[in-house]
Amino acid sequence: MNIHEHQAKEILKKYGATVPDGVYAFNVQDLIEKAKSLKTEKFVLKAQIHAGGRGKAGGVKILDTLEDLAVAAKKLLGKKLVTPQTGDSGKEVKRLYVEASSNIEKEFYLSCLVDRANSKIAFISSDQGGMDIEEVARKSPDKILTTKIDFANEISDKDCDVIVKIFNLDAEINNQAKSLVKSIYKMFIETDASMVEINPLILTKENKIICLDAKINFDDNALFRNPDIKKLRDLSEEDPLEIEASKHGLSYIKLDGNIGCMVNGAGLAMATMDIIKLYGEEPANFLDVGGGASKEIVTAGFKIILSDKNVKGILINIFGGIMKCDVLAQGVVDAAKEIKISVPLVVRLAGTNFQEGKDILEKSNLNIISASNLSDAAKKIIKEIK
Repeated sequence: MNIHEHQAKEILKKYGATVPDGVYAFNVQDLIEKAKSLKTEKFVLKAQIHAGGRGKAGGVKILDTLEDLAVAAKKLLGKKLVTPQTGDSGKEVKRLYVEASSNIEKEFYLSCLVDRANSKIAFISSDQGGMDIEEVARKSPDKILTTKIDFANEISDKDCDVIVKIFNLDAEINNQAKSLVKSIYKMFIETDASMVEINPLILTKENKIICLDAKINFDDNALFRNPDIKKLRDLSEEDPLEIEASKHGLSYIKLDGNIGCMVNGAGLAMATMDIIKLYGEEPANFLDVGGGASKEIVTAGFKIILSDKNVKGILINIFGGIMKCDVLAQGVVDAAKEIKISVPLVVRLAGTNFQEGKDILEKSNLNIISASNLSDAAKKIIKEIK
């Protein structure tokens, strides 16, 4: 689950990190009224959307007066920002955040994430923070340090020293940076975060280490034990189809192609999308129905896939293990009859009771095309939509 910058900063502040004073609002009048409380020479106005790259897209403005702030806020609120992370459709700005300006001496980069491959927590640090960190990673990888640490209740001073060494700070300021790392680690563990990114982390001319921007993602599977975090979810920033899918326990991500996919298992779903691309077409979605695909779940999956007007055909790829193929096949038949699917439907079954499942599909009197393997399934659905 993603949250907004102002929410991330409130959480970091709670755990001892230093952030600029700021206020947020959903309309310009409230924003200006709240901004009067900020003690600052300049106002930094920031669009609040779940996407990076706001600065280059015009979503961050520095203003001299409250009057200037009001004018800029009116222009920004309701505007669609297009960044490398939003796609061409962009994201509408529905809330604004304004904070006190900072006297920047130096910019750094600091992030913390789960390193699943090594079952560790990875801190990434660089003395080249700012909007072009991606370019730094591509052109000067030696400027980026990755420190992998074991899970523990607390992070050691030794690990903190390694993480902040690349910043090359004086002793007193170095201690501030180490304290920040400890705060981030504690927050990361206690809130079940999956990623924290501070970019830029700054050193001010007053020798203060401050989180000038912040992004936090949380593990969806752990939200049940973090109700306060769950309350921060902004549904208006999420795809309506993804929200609907989550209500049925489905993992769905909309993509830009025209072949809808319904698969059980994330790995098999990735393989299915890969082979569609291999044969020259694009998947319209990632959809994992899990191990207990009942008629109701399959029906919900069909409805979600067909809500995407770009879908010209559907490929179902099921490997029967705990979920037997005949049970799934019956669910597909019942669901297809209920919603009257009007696009080509190709089904590939393998695993437990796959022959019984194929028999059910063949006897259904529906226009369901059976495939013998994944390659055959991809070729058939692509042929059908041509």
